[in-house]
Amino acid sequence: MAKLYVNPGNPKSKINKEIYGNFSEHLGRCIYEGLFVGEDSPIPNTNGMRNDVVNALREMKLPVLRWPGGCFADEYHWMDGIGPKEKRKKIVNTHWGGVVEDNSFGTHEFMELCRQIGCETYINGNVGSGTVREMSEWVEYMTFSGVSPMADLRKENGHEEAYTVNYFGVGNENWGCGGNMRPEYYADEYRRYQTYVRNYYKDKKIYKIACGPNSNDYNWTDTVMKIAGNYMDGLSLHYYTVPGKDWEHKGSATQFDKAEYYTTLHKAYFMEELLHRHGAIMDRYDPKKKVGLIVDEWGTWFDVEPSTNPGFLYQQNTMRDAMVAAINLNLFNKHSDRVKMANIAQLVNVLQAVILTEGEKMLLTPTYHVFKMFRDHQDATLLDSSIATETIGMDKDLIPNLTESVSRAADGSITVTIANLSLDDTYPVETVFAEGTPECVTGTILTGAMDAHNTFDAPETVKTADFSDAKLENGAISFNIPPCSVISLKVTLK
Repeated sequence: MAKLYVNPGNPKSKINKEIYGNFSEHLGRCIYEGLFVGEDSPIPNTNGMRNDVVNALREMKLPVLRWPGGCFADEYHWMDGIGPKEKRKKIVNTHWGGVVEDNSFGTHEFMELCRQIGCETYINGNVGSGTVREMSEWVEYMTFSGVSPMADLRKENGHEEAYTVNYFGVGNENWGCGGNMRPEYYADEYRRYQTYVRNYYKDKKIYKIACGPNSNDYNWTDTVMKIAGNYMDGLSLHYYTVPGKDWEHKGSATQFDKAEYYTTLHKAYFMEELLHRHGAIMDRYDPKKKVGLIVDEWGTWFDVEPSTNPGFLYQQNTMRDAMVAAINLNLFNKHSDRVKMANIAQLVNVLQAVILTEGEKMLLTPTYHVFKMFRDHQDATLLDSSIATETIGMDKDLIPNLTESVSRAADGSITVTIANLSLDDTYPVETVFAEGTPECVTGTILTGAMDAHNTFDAPETVKTADFSDAKLENGAISFNIPPCSVISLKVTLK
């Protein structure tokens, strides 16, 4: 019997809704075809945005969306993407597939997409190939409501009111595709660029995010925090779960064995070490945790699907991906005192996408269902919880069998999310509360074979179902959690 202990009398940090954010880049079919089809498309749309995708994201409660990249951001010049579409500059997307980028999806289109979804905006600025003036004028164009050349230009382009920019990233992966900079150099550049990301709002501020480390580059975190920590609101972190032996052989998204399954989950759990160690470095410079850790690129990265453009990063999504999502989201919840936002890569048709499209068809991936099952954690309060676990896995790829997190919403309801990572064993779980007695419990379950996935011919092979096996017994909640499954429980205490 695995005992899950929950102490409602020991509330922890707030779980920012932005932890459940996503990332969209001008990469493959994420923007074009996935999100934006144009006003003249036969696919049902509103102002060019796919209605089916927008509705699904609203249902998932997508809280924030990052754009335009990614590596694309540090070659993106925002003025190419405003004004009449027929006059916008066409370029070659040198990072992703060598295809023509016609800039028909730009600033106004992104803001319209976020308006339809009802989510916050996270803009990533160009440090690698851009200028301070270019970045400064973009912020002015989007956010200034007074009289100025950029505000006037925005109005000429059809939007009288200033837009809301909630988050602004000053560069992306500047240790790599964003300029191959040293941390000392980037930290100084960040201080300079962020100076001119002006705050034109009277009642709110733009949250400024500095480029943080690639995975376990702890020196980058230390150096940038030391030099520029007082000038930032957030520091990014990028880490991808890549089960293959190297970046040239990342492994198949759908054709894998039991050993590869456990290797993938073992590598996903490396996120826990990253959160601990980067967090400890940040604590030295920011003991009051004013600077958020922003995990704005995470997720699985496999070989592309056969016969697709290798530069489009299109991969399928199985129950293995669902387990990776559950591991990471539970970890982010547990570390929500420092982790203030996370953005899985990417939204549609790229990497660990929550949605896949093919022409007019759309399907929801197992990862989508996990995000939807976890949505009630958004803006809830993390509760002290722990669970007795066993070690499972193969060879050196050992992991705990169960992962969980618990939160309490403003209305007093408690959400428990738990995943069984084992491929073989069902575990009985007893959830015990240090205070209060459960009087009502409802649940949802997602389960299936490790390689189960949805296709356009069978789009509901993997989907959630009501979970009614949780029983109220002796002041606790008892249930069995089957192999390779995720369960979300909604609990009311008396």
